[in-house]
Amino acid sequence: MPTAPAPASSPRPASLHFAAIAPEAAGMPLYRVVKRALLQAIEGGTWAPGSTLPSETELALAFGVSIGTLRKAVDELSTEHILVRRQGRGTFVATHSPDRFLFQFFHVERADGLREAPSVELLSFDRVKLDDAQAEMLNLRAGHAAFQFENRLALQGRAVMLDRLTLPAGLFKGLTEKRLRERPSTLYQLYQSEFGITVVHAHERARAAAADRHVSRLLGIAAGLPVMQVHRVALTFGDKPVEHRESIINTAQHDYVSLLSRKDAAR
Repeated sequence: MPTAPAPASSPRPASLHFAAIAPEAAGMPLYRVVKRALLQAIEGGTWAPGSTLPSETELALAFGVSIGTLRKAVDELSTEHILVRRQGRGTFVATHSPDRFLFQFFHVERADGLREAPSVELLSFDRVKLDDAQAEMLNLRAGHAAFQFENRLALQGRAVMLDRLTLPAGLFKGLTEKRLRERPSTLYQLYQSEFGITVVHAHERARAAAADRHVSRLLGIAAGLPVMQVHRVALTFGDKPVEHRESIINTAQHDYVSLLSRKDAAR
């Protein structure tokens, strides 16, 4: 009797490509080693934004660690908005959505606590060369090619903020004014979906300043009026800078509000 052909083997789940972790060789808590390996897989494109991770049991077996260790790594990545758990559906690689922008990266709200997404107006778009200060913030050399554009942000129908953004041209090849104007969602969603760049977190420095003539004209306030100046460096995986943003905020009726997580508060 002829031998029945062996069934075609199904594709091996991505988790099975991980090497088991030897506890004595880790040199750090096991969950941190697992977290680092998961981050590297996400950064490397093993799982695209919005895709589902293998089950926790499968991942734990692949790494050779306990479910508890695996869950601790996933918990940290969820707290950092890199992964998102959906009850009954699994764990997914986080995507940049309007809600995520509003609650993780947009910190301006009306003094009575009203928080809403701003309307954004693109005012200018240019190709420039980085000066010394910009180059230092983006960890590049002065003279490096960059895109620079300015947005005016309105809340409750009133202009409240000016943003001047600088992006390394090498990371955003093909960016045009048309693509900026016609993007369907937030800037960070554009970075992720069209350029493969995920903003993981950002470093900000804020100080008091006075409105100059440019700010006065565009925000409709008196020159010399106190404003808040915020410099943000947006970072992707490995703390690589991908964007510098200078924001000027009229705080006459709006506050800058930062929500600290337990992890932030412990630092």
